Amino acid sequence: MTRTGIEAALTDLLFNGELTLQEAADRHFAPEYRQRTDGEWADRAEFLDHIAHLRTLVADGHVEVHEELYDGSRYADRHTAHITKKDGTSVRMEVYVFAGLAADGRFTRIEETTLMLQGSSADRDLGSAR
Repeated sequence: MTRTGIEAALTDLLFNGELTLQEAADRHFAPEYRQRTDGEWADRAEFLDHIAHLRTLVADGHVEVHEELYDGSRYADRHTAHITKKDGTSVRMEVYVFAGLAADGRFTRIEETTLMLQGSSADRDLGSAR
């Protein structure tokens, strides 16, 4: 089993223009995927709407993983998303993740809390904006 991780998933979703949104999602997220960001739940379709919206805003960036843990079908990490938006502004968000993995190594669930490190007040909801 090849397990995904947050760096690979976010890189494919947001920064790899060679992959369609569907290709990136299918690579890292199981069909039953759901996500809770800062207390708000989204199913897979709502999550993909969120990522489609972010793709209209994000020009470039990278994910810096500080800590990462796999324990069977459980995953946890702490990472910082470094984002340059198409308007030239920068956003940095620290994210704390607890997740579940399917038998094939894709995410089935992510629960995350975000902390804005850099960006405007309008960017505060970037983690869940649609």
